[in-house]
Amino acid sequence: MAPDQSQGNGPLPRQIPYIIANEAAERFSFYGMRNILTPFLISTLLLFVPLEDRTGEAKHVFHTFVIGAYFTPLLGGFLADRLFGKYKTILWLSLFYVAGHACLAIFEDNLKGFYFGLFLIALGAGGIKPLVSAFVGDQFDQTNKNRAKVVYDAFYWCINFGSFFASLLMPLLLKNYGPSIAFGIPGLLMALAVLIFWLGRHKYVNVPPAPPNPDSLTRVARTALLAKRPGEGRPGLTVAVIGVVGAVVSLLMSYSWGFVIGACTALVLLLAFGGIGTGMQLERARGHHPDEAVEGVRAVLRILIVFALVTPFWSLFDQKASTWIVQANSMTSPVLDIFGWQFQVLPAQMQALNPLLVMLLIPFNNLALFPLLRALGIEPTALRRMTTGIALSGAAWLVIGWIQVSMDGGTPMSILWQLAPYALLTMAEVLVSATGLEFAYSQAPASMKGSIMSFWTLAVTVGNLWVLIVNSSVKNDFVLGHIGDTGLSVIAFQMFFFAGFALLTALVFGLYALRYKMVDNYRSGKAPA
Repeated sequence: MAPDQSQGNGPLPRQIPYIIANEAAERFSFYGMRNILTPFLISTLLLFVPLEDRTGEAKHVFHTFVIGAYFTPLLGGFLADRLFGKYKTILWLSLFYVAGHACLAIFEDNLKGFYFGLFLIALGAGGIKPLVSAFVGDQFDQTNKNRAKVVYDAFYWCINFGSFFASLLMPLLLKNYGPSIAFGIPGLLMALAVLIFWLGRHKYVNVPPAPPNPDSLTRVARTALLAKRPGEGRPGLTVAVIGVVGAVVSLLMSYSWGFVIGACTALVLLLAFGGIGTGMQLERARGHHPDEAVEGVRAVLRILIVFALVTPFWSLFDQKASTWIVQANSMTSPVLDIFGWQFQVLPAQMQALNPLLVMLLIPFNNLALFPLLRALGIEPTALRRMTTGIALSGAAWLVIGWIQVSMDGGTPMSILWQLAPYALLTMAEVLVSATGLEFAYSQAPASMKGSIMSFWTLAVTVGNLWVLIVNSSVKNDFVLGHIGDTGLSVIAFQMFFFAGFALLTALVFGLYALRYKMVDNYRSGKAPA
């Protein structure tokens, strides 16, 4: 029997394999360099930094890079939605990406050259990240939209396929062959990713950039903020102005904070206070703009609240490549014997557990867990999955904190103890991140697909900002004094702090999810190629 296209069960687009293969190779390149970045900084590039400060500086560089990589999606989203379209933007920014990998391989002992390579990778990887996932969604319409969830899961599975082998092999290459080879191979994989993407160019559905819109989000927001009503003030405008002032202060502080942190903080303040202010006065835009445009802005503001509540998850998740590696460096690593093959796990290789578990958990959830929940009368909606995922990330950090307390007490701990928190954090990732890709696309108005996906990745930037803020705060003598009163080490206290942060957020997220009304913003028909 032919698939029922009227119910969204039409055939899978034939161009999808090109995009998924591109993503697998690109993710190998990104995670290949990302997962050896902290060990390389500590062991090689930052040797001029005093030993007691080197780990902290390496974590600072790592999270600043991640902030940059998840900040530039806003640029990619703008270029795709307003100027060049997704295909051309992905292709061109990917070339910067390849050049960045080349810089890492060439400038292994040159601080400025290496950091310039990180900048190019942040520009390329960040710029294309939301566009590739949005480009996947563009290949679907109402006739086959139900296939999109399966493809997004396959898309995420292939991301982790590339990440798994990168996490397993790159630490060995760094140890045995040096940084030029270890950073050069991810560059070759990124070049392969660009080639694969280019080969599918005649098969893609290319949704053209949106033309200038007099009823765009920014114009509706401007109208709402500036509109006057007799006898009423403009409290929303006041809130937005506070955000502007805060953004200016953040930019001025860039000299001491660093440009990336200052610029990202400024943008977050503009979005947060501007969004709140717009929401306070949005009804004033009616009559000046169509009701559909006003309701579209309201929908975007509601989506941004969801994204904001996901930021604590990312503050926990991304530290597996910094804080968890630092902890693993102080743990014992037993020699394992599997079918006669003996090996000793390197601390950075523990990250291979994450993509391996993702590849196992995605089919397990779809084939076993979710059908079981439905049989019990519990529908695992996107927001329910994300709520559970945030809570599980908090549980993972409770375990990692317990491990740290045991080590601080003098108990030798095997690196294998990290298996449990990795399992919890990975289930959290599958429920939050894989779900979030589909959620972001389905809820975004048609003219803002790329930009909304960029806001989704901006949540990662804010999550890493939380990390830098917390790390900076523990350098304060007053804060250190209070931590000392708890009887915990600074690192253990931070671990339990992040755990509590996530658990509290999961509660707030769950309460907001009860009020959120889902919408369906897939295309009604095929877009022109």
